[in-house]
Amino acid sequence: MGTISVVKKHHLPHAKAMSVAEKMAKDLNQRFDLACTWDGDECRFERSGLTGQMRVGKDRITLDVKLGFLLSAVAPSIERAIHEELVQLVGHPPGDESRTAGARKPRKA
Repeated sequence: MGTISVVKKHHLPHAKAMSVAEKMAKDLNQRFDLACTWDGDECRFERSGLTGQMRVGKDRITLDVKLGFLLSAVAPSIERAIHEELVQLVGHPPGDESRTAGARKPRKA
């Protein structure tokens, strides 16, 4: 199984950051047919071969995704799309220290 972790720092008021995250969740739902469920500042999503969560914090939005075997092959493309959308929605704040942890390949047993 592959994983993707993306952290995007922001300097938005909490309500605006939540709006950005909700917009992204709607887009993920439309593009990838993800079932999304919000609980406070956390959105959980899933579909066959993919589960994850997005958290809205005071100064960052964090997205963690676990990919099944088949989707692991396209993890870099998925990660790039997530990062690009966050940049488009949040922008590049001054001193942006956003990081993308990257897709990690499954470990061999």
